[in-house]
Amino acid sequence: MRKYLLGACAGILALGGLAQSASAQEIVFAISAKPGSLQHLTAEEFTRRANELLGDKAQVTFYGSSQLGKDKDLMQKLKLGTVHLAMPSSIMSSIAGEAGLFDMPFLVKDRAHLNRIEHKIFWPMIAPAIEEKGYKVIGFWENGIRHITNNVKPINTPADLEGVKIRTPKSTWRVKMFTAWGANPTPMSFSEVFVALQTGVIDGQENPYTNIYGAKLNEVQKYVSVTGHVYTPSYLTAGATQWAKLPEDVRQILEQTAVDVQGWMYATGAMDDIS
Repeated sequence: MRKYLLGACAGILALGGLAQSASAQEIVFAISAKPGSLQHLTAEEFTRRANELLGDKAQVTFYGSSQLGKDKDLMQKLKLGTVHLAMPSSIMSSIAGEAGLFDMPFLVKDRAHLNRIEHKIFWPMIAPAIEEKGYKVIGFWENGIRHITNNVKPINTPADLEGVKIRTPKSTWRVKMFTAWGANPTPMSFSEVFVALQTGVIDGQENPYTNIYGAKLNEVQKYVSVTGHVYTPSYLTAGATQWAKLPEDVRQILEQTAVDVQGWMYATGAMDDIS
């Protein structure tokens, strides 16, 4: 009897070891975007597809709406290894200046143009600069075409921005752009924007439509101006050190899924623009 009990205990301990091993392969994917935004939808689609292919090799656990922190926090957690994947957008230009290319006004004409920039400029030139900062970009996705909303007046020309307090991402070039147009730019985390608009701390903001409606900013804004002044990508990003620790077959699945999801994302973004 004692022998059987010892054997059972050994079996339980072995199962415990397997559970710990399985939990070690959890891939934590966290973003700041809210449900309804193209970023959130794309992240969900990536998670679903990746988990189908990963099987028992690993599993992606997704957290949206800044549950694990704002973009700046998430970039730090990528290096610490407490988060394995994140989806930064404009903040990337403050990490690698080369990414500021996508903060230039009216540079990207449309999705086809962005796709050409991705293959001819981003992967050969910008991605290596990001890697030098300790990150690994595994997917080049869309945040969207940005438009201005505010509570002061319609914005038809840059001159109309004179004196308007407008929230921007924490992007040096975005701040310079709105300053040059006469606005009073206020860098602020996206999660703080709704209350800041509601209380009058700022007059307006600029974002893609899906971000605006996903965060319900339309409920606290009077005017939307179809400016299309910046077309920002988002980057499926890992910490370089943590990425290198993942098994090669897991890395390959995640990279291929990121590529496969891109077509779905562009099609969904185009439909959102129409609707």
